[in-house]
Amino acid sequence: MDKIFEKPESIREKETHYCPGCGHGIVHRVICEVVDELGIREKLIGIAPVGCAVIAYDYWDFDVTEAAHGRVPAVATGIKRSLPDRIVFGYQGDGDLGAIGTAEIIHAANRGENITIIFVNNTVYGMTGGQMAPTTLLKQKTATTHLGRDEKLHGFPLKVCELLSVLPGVVYAERVSIHNPQNVLKAKKAIKKAFENQIKGLGFSIVEVLSPCPTYLGLSPQDAIKWVGEDLTKEYPLKVFKDIT
Repeated sequence: MDKIFEKPESIREKETHYCPGCGHGIVHRVICEVVDELGIREKLIGIAPVGCAVIAYDYWDFDVTEAAHGRVPAVATGIKRSLPDRIVFGYQGDGDLGAIGTAEIIHAANRGENITIIFVNNTVYGMTGGQMAPTTLLKQKTATTHLGRDEKLHGFPLKVCELLSVLPGVVYAERVSIHNPQNVLKAKKAIKKAFENQIKGLGFSIVEVLSPCPTYLGLSPQDAIKWVGEDLTKEYPLKVFKDIT
C-alpha cells in the first residue's frame, strides 16, 4: 500500500501545550510540510513570537530563535541581512504583530525585506487571558470587552493584509484559513509560495492565517472552527491582496 500521510521530518514528536482545537498545531505542521518539500530545513531560521506560540521552538526541528514582544520582523531583518543565504521567517499572532509590533511589521514590509511572515489571526490575546486584540470583531466579547467590541470605544478590526498590500516593498500578501481540509491545502500553497518568493530573492511576503481559539471564544473546538468559516471570514475575506511575483 502506498504511503499517503506521514509526519514531516521538520516537526518533533512531542505533545504540544496548545488547548484542544487550537489552530497553531495545524499551522506548525503545514509549515513543516513546506520546509520538507522545499528542502530548506538546514538553511532555515524561524523567529518565535511572544504569545501562545512562544515555545514553538520546542516543536519545530530546525533553528529557531525568540524575539521580544512584537519585534519578530526586526529580528528577522537582522538575521537575514547578516546571513543572506539563510531562509528566515517570522511567526506572529494578532497581538504580537498587530498591536505592540505594528511599527516593526509596517517598516520591514515597506523596506521590502526579503523575509517571510506567517501571521496567525485568532482575534484574541490567547496567552494572557483572552483580552481584545486589534483584530477582534465588532460586538465580539472578550475579557476586556464584556459587552462586545464597540467601534466608538475600541476602534475597528485591523486589516493587516489590506494595510500592508499598499506598501511598495510588499511582493505578496494573502489571507487564508484552516477551518476545513480544503482551506488547509490552500493555506499550505500560500505558505509555500511565500517561502519560494524569499528563495528567489523577490522581497517581503506575508500570509495571514485565520485560526480558532476555542478557549477564549468560549466555544467547543467544533463550534470554534465553524465560527472561523462562517463568521470570521466575513470580516476577513480570504483572498490574494497582492502578488507581483
